Amino acid sequence: MSALSQIEKHKVIAIIRGYRAEEAVRIAEALQIGGIRLVEITLNSPEAMKAIEAVSERFGHHMLIGAGTVLDPESARAALFAGAKFILSPTVNVETIKLTKRYGALSIPGAFTPTEILTAFESGGDIVKVFPGTMGPGYIKDIRGPLPQIPLLPTGGVGLDNIGEFLEAGAIGAGMGSSLVQTNADINETFLKELVGKAKQFTAAIQQ
Repeated sequence: MSALSQIEKHKVIAIIRGYRAEEAVRIAEALQIGGIRLVEITLNSPEAMKAIEAVSERFGHHMLIGAGTVLDPESARAALFAGAKFILSPTVNVETIKLTKRYGALSIPGAFTPTEILTAFESGGDIVKVFPGTMGPGYIKDIRGPLPQIPLLPTGGVGLDNIGEFLEAGAIGAGMGSSLVQTNADINETFLKELVGKAKQFTAAIQQ
């Protein structure tokens, strides 16, 4: 199954930010137990490349692992060599999109306005991350009116209470940060048990 098809199917991309490689592996394991199959490890995390490599080696056969907060083509290339299968950016960097596509990976640039979103898509983005997603589901619906051909992935402002509305508005999926994986928390059994529970809630929400 292609990376795009996996995102279309599983929808929730769990964002792991601020954790070292060993911690990222434990978080990914909890997410997998809870039913999450898409993980983004941000490059502004300590040991980001090591974390991508470790999580990909451990869970790559069962989960799709990507790199987030990718700001330039050099970082994208390093992330792909570490095992990332998709590249997310908070902005539209055309050279990053080109590099990602050159290596056969899925490109998800970030944009906000209709002009930025169309530019990202025409530059080769497979999906456009609508960032921030704080304008709500109505904004996704409005964008899809004139631009129905562009797959949209809202990130920021998406939680358990509104993910269903975002999907109903036409989003292909959603990036989930602190609403799913709290940043800079102590990784202990209580945290991991709660994470499994939250992952199961999100998995159930998208199945509905």
